[in-house]
Amino acid sequence: MNDFWKTILDFAQTTTTRVGRQLMQDFGQVQALQKADGSLVTQADKWADREIRDAIASNFSGYGILSEESDRVFPGTEWCWVIDPLDGTTNFTRGIPIWSISLGLLYQGTPIFGYVHVPPLNQTFHGFWEGSSGLATPSGAFLNHHPIHTSADAPSNNHFFNLCSRSTAVIQKGFPCKIRMLGVASYNFLTVATGATLGGIEATPKVWDLAGAWVIVQAAGGVWSSLKSEPFPLLPGQDYSDRSFPTLVISRPELLSTFEPFLKELKI
Repeated sequence: MNDFWKTILDFAQTTTTRVGRQLMQDFGQVQALQKADGSLVTQADKWADREIRDAIASNFSGYGILSEESDRVFPGTEWCWVIDPLDGTTNFTRGIPIWSISLGLLYQGTPIFGYVHVPPLNQTFHGFWEGSSGLATPSGAFLNHHPIHTSADAPSNNHFFNLCSRSTAVIQKGFPCKIRMLGVASYNFLTVATGATLGGIEATPKVWDLAGAWVIVQAAGGVWSSLKSEPFPLLPGQDYSDRSFPTLVISRPELLSTFEPFLKELKI
């Protein structure tokens, strides 16, 4: 790993560890307010957002920042960090220990590095995905620095598939897996990357929910299928506040034909 990518990885680890340590002090102890889109926000979200943005500004001069809690317009810079300072705020406020800090580093509007820290579970995911960027990046997806890969299993009643609360229409007779709802978009997809689940759907994720996991899932061998419009590359000057990107993630291409018939009732 060259010095540039080591600097990126070290920064993500140091920053999310520090912010996560403080968020653990607030976990289950804070009151939430409802935002205009119906989602929740706490003072902890806002504090984490400021801390991460300040850290980026101090370490990466000239890099853009796109964040759920503040800067929602893609600045069109060659390099841009996309931040979800607290993915899973509802779980966080209710004391349910699945929530994350998610970072994605974009080059020319497309993520090539993803980092997701899940403090209550002591789990940290990262990955590199050069795609068509033309850059030479490291390769692979990792959980706590150990390589991970999607499952090669066939669906069965002993395998899991994740849904969000707005994608329950896929629960129909004959669905080939057990259903789970975790309440965190990034973690929904990352369980596919680890092989714990065979797939997952999010009906209304935003770019900051996706950027970090987008890299890690594909680096782990998973298939990212956009159900409406492609999230990346981001468009300069575009406000992403109200744009959702319905997404299906599966462990391998052969499973598309298995799960796609159940998506017909999904309203996106």
